[in-house]
Amino acid sequence: MSSVPSVTRRHLLEYFGSIGLSSTLLPGVLWAKAQERPEQQEGKLTRDMLKGAAAVAGLAFTDEQLDAMIDGLTQNVERYRELREIPLGNAVPLTLHFSPLTPGMTVDRTPRPVRTSTVPQAQRPARLEDAAYWPLVQLAELVRSRRVRSVELTEMYLARLRRINPTLNCVVTFTDELAMQQARRADTEIAAGRYRGPLHGIPWGAKDIIAVKGYPTTWGSGAFKEQQIDEDAGVVELLREAGAVLIAKLTTGELAGGDQWFGGRTNSPWDPNEGSSGSSAGPASATAGGGVAFGIGTETSGSILSPASICGATGLRPTYGRVSRAGVMTLSWSQDRVGPLCRTVDDCALVLRAIARPDGRDFSVVDYPLNWDATREIHALRIGYLENAFAEQGRDAVLQTNDAAALAQLRALGLSLVPFSLPDLPMLRVTSAILGVESATAFDEFARSGGEARLTTPGRGAGFHRGHFVPAIEYLQAQRVRGLIMQQFADATAPFDVWVAPYIDMRAPRPAPAAPGTTPPPAPPPGPILTHFSVANLCGYPCVSVPNGFNAKGQPTNVTFLARPYHEAELLAVAKAYQDAAGWHRRHPAL
Repeated sequence: MSSVPSVTRRHLLEYFGSIGLSSTLLPGVLWAKAQERPEQQEGKLTRDMLKGAAAVAGLAFTDEQLDAMIDGLTQNVERYRELREIPLGNAVPLTLHFSPLTPGMTVDRTPRPVRTSTVPQAQRPARLEDAAYWPLVQLAELVRSRRVRSVELTEMYLARLRRINPTLNCVVTFTDELAMQQARRADTEIAAGRYRGPLHGIPWGAKDIIAVKGYPTTWGSGAFKEQQIDEDAGVVELLREAGAVLIAKLTTGELAGGDQWFGGRTNSPWDPNEGSSGSSAGPASATAGGGVAFGIGTETSGSILSPASICGATGLRPTYGRVSRAGVMTLSWSQDRVGPLCRTVDDCALVLRAIARPDGRDFSVVDYPLNWDATREIHALRIGYLENAFAEQGRDAVLQTNDAAALAQLRALGLSLVPFSLPDLPMLRVTSAILGVESATAFDEFARSGGEARLTTPGRGAGFHRGHFVPAIEYLQAQRVRGLIMQQFADATAPFDVWVAPYIDMRAPRPAPAAPGTTPPPAPPPGPILTHFSVANLCGYPCVSVPNGFNAKGQPTNVTFLARPYHEAELLAVAKAYQDAAGWHRRHPAL
């Protein structure tokens, strides 16, 4: 093979022709049309077109090799056109399923009774809104004991959420009629002795990429703000079975990215001048602001952990395959996850317990028990801490102080913390194609129909076209490299049941984007914190974010706990012990 030429605009046009896509997908329609050749009009690929396609893929072939491929590739183009005639919207699933398990990993498959925290007899406050920030376990005791009816609690949260929403901008749609129906049903059942458990009668909110029948599911985008999906998501069905009361569809960054949606920016309850981060912007903001008892969010790459950190909530990203994603907008079939945003670790465990089971709709979900025991003895667990991440240079001094205090608190609990660091993982960079290709595939029909012009955020859809330039072979090779990284990560963390790491400082200044028409400078290599979280996310590991203090501006900071796949019971037990001792979750914003 000859040397690979630099990719030019002509190469991109040739590439589009070679896969049967219109050149009008690139800017400059008239210029593009002028470049079309007679052979292209006849539907026959040419040697030049294949050279352009090869350059885009970073490859080069001899003329003889290209001539030998032309007929077969021309037939492929016809198949691509036929394929694109088949409706494949975002909800159509992928038949391949990712597993976070690597050879040698074990999972506890024996169900055991759930043991919840002992809650003192809860007294009804003189003013019910004084319970708005109470943990779910205490609210549950109020409802179970019938000191507060679900209807009263629901009316309180609906009124409060309406009052704080102009400040937080965290609600897309209130679901009053559904909420009051569910609350009245809960009161009737509890009065008749049919108590379903700690979520029965408890008000909650759903990120607005989660479908709820009869209400809009907007995906945070102006392109979809009138969309109604004629089904309930799997997680909505499971929470209805648990007796929970849905009071609102909460905001998401557009198409599950960031905190900007078609209604503006969602804000942090601690500092409304600061965005909440995202994309589970609304569930984090509303929960931390005392607008719902808990929220359900989703994460592909930081979308639960990041807003939990900014808003001072407790956020749990479960193991990949724990919770059904049926009826939830797809961004990445092999990375999307659904999880709770709550006020405490204990609450996260109770919510996860209700939603962590197969629903017969998402076949990536496995039937492994979540044996939550809030009274578990944790001193026998092996605890590590990511030493080089805590020592990373250039971090804010207050963050380092808060992190050091968190480690000291864990040691004060009698835990022995073992330092470790990850090996170099230069292969990580090549796996970025996985998310890009999967999201481009999930939104391919939308992008090819010109849907990006209706998006609220300019440029949000650019990645949907870039996915066409990743060869199928390179995507699959990246998945194979992912397997190598998973094994390295499993080996590095194998000595531990749970480990502690600082989270990425989302408030740190970012470099300014390159000016149009210029080449951006090469990105600096990621530090140990970013590397660790990128790998843990790529590998499908569970993680919980817990508040660990405040910065100089009075904004919350956090620390994170991680564990091996499907070991949330150990993960949550250690995180709960830290949270109960540190007590940062007992502070609330002054809304």
